[in-house]
Amino acid sequence: MSNTNDDNARDASNIRNAAEQVDGQRVEQNLEGDKNANAPEQLSEEEQTSFIHDDLRTDK
Repeated sequence: MSNTNDDNARDASNIRNAAEQVDGQRVEQNLEGDKNANAPEQLSEEEQTSFIHDDLRTDK
């Protein structure tokens, strides 16, 4: 049971730290513009990673 209390305390501490370190200007920039949340994000070649080997795919 103490693990749950430790986890809750750690989570609260992490949330508090994140709230204290938030960059308001960055949040504002992220909220600006007409962004379509359903549109896929364009990834760089380095970011494009195949998670499933093509020969194992069953959706083709």
